[in-house]
Amino acid sequence: MIRLIVVILFLVITLCKSSTSDNGHLSVVSKSDSVLTTQNDTVNYDYATYFIVIADTSLNYYTLQKKMFELNKQYHLTIDTMGRYYNKEKDLIALPDNDEDEMYAGSYFPRRDASKYLSIEYLNFYSDKLPEKTIALITGIYENETSADSALIMLKSFQKNAFKLKTTIYVGCMH
Repeated sequence: MIRLIVVILFLVITLCKSSTSDNGHLSVVSKSDSVLTTQNDTVNYDYATYFIVIADTSLNYYTLQKKMFELNKQYHLTIDTMGRYYNKEKDLIALPDNDEDEMYAGSYFPRRDASKYLSIEYLNFYSDKLPEKTIALITGIYENETSADSALIMLKSFQKNAFKLKTTIYVGCMH
């Protein structure tokens, strides 16, 4: 009987973490695949707050593509299209129809991770307050606002339309 109690206690201790809440009471913390919950709060690990630095926006892909190549050439900023291109027939920034990711082949798949790459994205993915076909030339996605501010200051010296957007991005599985 004592052995069973020890095993149960061991399981409870290893499966749960304990913490003290602000009011000094002990609360049990449990973690599922995507959500950490305590008695006092919930944190969803499928979303992340990022700061996006945007050089310019347009409804015309080729205008931004030209600007992207200019920024790449003049300032040695790295381009990463993630294999996407503008598909005239679909009027869509898309992965190739034969892309290895069968679920998103021929469709738009957004940049969702912190990175310092030039890329052309649909801005409404990052802010639902913007028109659906607004395209943005992104110069970086940052976890830290100070880093985004530094990048924006540098960018504004040669790109007057540049701005920063704070957003919450879904970073969970999209399959």
